[in-house]
Amino acid sequence: MVRTEISLFLKNAPGELGKLTALLGEAKINIDAITIQDASSYVKELFKARGKSLKRIASAASYNSMSKDSADFALIRLLPSHGTINQAIDLLTEHDYLFDMMPVIAVTLTNRPGEISRIAGKLGKAGININYVYGSAVTADQPCLFVFCPDDIDLAAKVFKEQTA
Repeated sequence: MVRTEISLFLKNAPGELGKLTALLGEAKINIDAITIQDASSYVKELFKARGKSLKRIASAASYNSMSKDSADFALIRLLPSHGTINQAIDLLTEHDYLFDMMPVIAVTLTNRPGEISRIAGKLGKAGININYVYGSAVTADQPCLFVFCPDDIDLAAKVFKEQTA
């Protein structure tokens, strides 16, 4: 249920995602889930956070630079298959990728209307905010994997443990 997600910035250029995924594939590291977004969206969220809190996270010059430079990068979040997180970390480190790790909740859902609502409702009822979520379904009759990043991983894990007990 609780898994480790790897987040990294990748140059937003043709072939870069192919290089990263080939590296992982050659090492027999499967990717269970992945999401990619233009890093400028991430930087815009930093601006919003600064605006809401009225706290400066970086200097004005840094904000201008981040805004300009962030379109050149993509924010990749990926979930290596079970048992390969340490191998993935070693491989990314060896090839000089800059990355971070985050505990997330990975849930296999039945592909039917209302499943995400059910999960989001349970987390909301427990007072847990969902920072982001990603996933997809292959066909209507196959289960799907969704990745939730809650603001309280320990409480979220407890909620899901109670659900399966």
